[in-house]
Amino acid sequence: MTMKTYNNLVEATNDLMKRGYTENLSLEGDTVDDKDKNIQMTADDIEIDEFYRFEGASNPSDMSIVYAVTSKKYDLKGVLINAFGTYADNASSAIAAKLNHDQVSDNLNRADKPEADAEAGTIAK
Repeated sequence: MTMKTYNNLVEATNDLMKRGYTENLSLEGDTVDDKDKNIQMTADDIEIDEFYRFEGASNPSDMSIVYAVTSKKYDLKGVLINAFGTYADNASSAIAAKLNHDQVSDNLNRADKPEADAEAGTIAK
């Protein structure tokens, strides 16, 4: 999959919503929550499909990352916005590890994700 390029957080969020990521998700400690549906999802309940990083216009240390999140377990797709810098959540959980792992591993070689490659049929299990 090719990642799209967006000029700002609003543009990314609007496009993801048009593409079916309609739930407004929030990071709450050890869970990603859909407060409208009263659902709390653990790291095992979600997949990060895409992510986009944006720096603040007036202060580059204020950053946000927009995640396109899918949960097969709860049959939903949504947008999670996580702040970095001044407004960052200090989550030290499995969720934070998953969000960071997906960012790093998608930008490295595939050797660190053999299970995903096996599921896709690109390597033997």
